[in-house]
Amino acid sequence: MARWYIIHAYSGFENKVRDSIIAEAERLGLSEGVEAVEVPTETVTEVKRGKKVQVERKFMPGYVLAKLNMTDDVYHLVKNTPKVTGFLGTNNKPQPISDKEAARYFGGVEEAKAAPKTQVSVDYEIGDQVKVLDGPFASFNGLVEELDFDKQKVKVSVSIFGRATPVELDFEQVELVK
Repeated sequence: MARWYIIHAYSGFENKVRDSIIAEAERLGLSEGVEAVEVPTETVTEVKRGKKVQVERKFMPGYVLAKLNMTDDVYHLVKNTPKVTGFLGTNNKPQPISDKEAARYFGGVEEAKAAPKTQVSVDYEIGDQVKVLDGPFASFNGLVEELDFDKQKVKVSVSIFGRATPVELDFEQVELVK
């Protein structure tokens, strides 16, 4: 009976580990022991250079979920895969997780695909010099005073007639001055 296991891998190599496990299982004739290997990801909206961009981000960096029919051969296949440090568990013994817990990870993935998170990351921070891209203050430069991630707004101090005036703008209306 196949159960879900969490495999610890080098961060940044999760997709390579997934592909290696699947390819090696096919090569060794252990495909029936490896039902599924997944890297949970989520979709996040980021603002880069004044534009909103949808980005796939790993939900659990450094971990890969695998539905395995655990035998000695399957254990050694996974354990000897390059960039794998081991299984999650105690005393070097793989500890399976419940289907409900695995569904929770994939449920988060499905939710993220259905409705992308409103979490937004920007390439500037408080105190940075930014340029206003559009609106009545287009081409003005200013300093970032506040970032409001809930409303996706940035407060920029712009110099108008020699006076610093705070202006509230959307994240995508400004870009970092380099």
